[in-house]
Amino acid sequence: MNINMLVQTPKGGYYIGKEGGILNAIWGSLVLGLGATFLGTLISLPVALYINVYLRKTSRLATFIRFCLDALWGIPSIVYGAFGFMLMVFLGMRASLLAGTVTVALLIVPIIARTMDEVLKMIPLELKEVSYALGATRLETALKVICRQAFPGLLTAILIGFGRGIGDAASVLFTAGFTDYLPSSPAKPVATLPLAIFFQLGTPFPEVQQRGYASALVLTVLLLIISIISRILSKRFTKHIAK
Repeated sequence: MNINMLVQTPKGGYYIGKEGGILNAIWGSLVLGLGATFLGTLISLPVALYINVYLRKTSRLATFIRFCLDALWGIPSIVYGAFGFMLMVFLGMRASLLAGTVTVALLIVPIIARTMDEVLKMIPLELKEVSYALGATRLETALKVICRQAFPGLLTAILIGFGRGIGDAASVLFTAGFTDYLPSSPAKPVATLPLAIFFQLGTPFPEVQQRGYASALVLTVLLLIISIISRILSKRFTKHIAK
């Protein structure tokens, strides 16, 4: 591990032990993870709100939706990668940042949605009833009362999905591709840290293998930072919760 690992992209001969770093993989993981988390949140939050605001918690439809999300959560990430690859072939796309983002978003939607659902289930029923009594609609109650009350938990769910997205290799192996350059377009391949580790540890050169372990350390520290940020933000926004 050295500073060049963090601030340089791979140079010529990098995979046989020469100069360069993993800046392409670090930046690519962040860009892909942020894009997938944004897309996943756009899908997950309405689903979680629909279950907890528009449906009764014990209704058959709510139970069915939760069962489907649990089943999707348990599917191995390689299956999502295979589905994303099939979708790429059907649409005539190549491995790219866009394809990887969509695939990872599908992977983390069940995680974010079910986590948000569990958070929203803990909101006191009295808050909803008071909001309705004051003349608020279901949409106003969902956005201005429930989301505000559950904001720390919702934020934690989003960060959990983000951490899962940047740490997965199987879902992006055939969809995001790999490149030694920084991501410049959604239509071009992008490098990620899990794949950088996979490729570096697969070489017969000891120096490159050591870089693979250093890359694993970078990914671990990155996930640790996400966890710490989640705790800090959760405590900061706890003041908005009615107790």
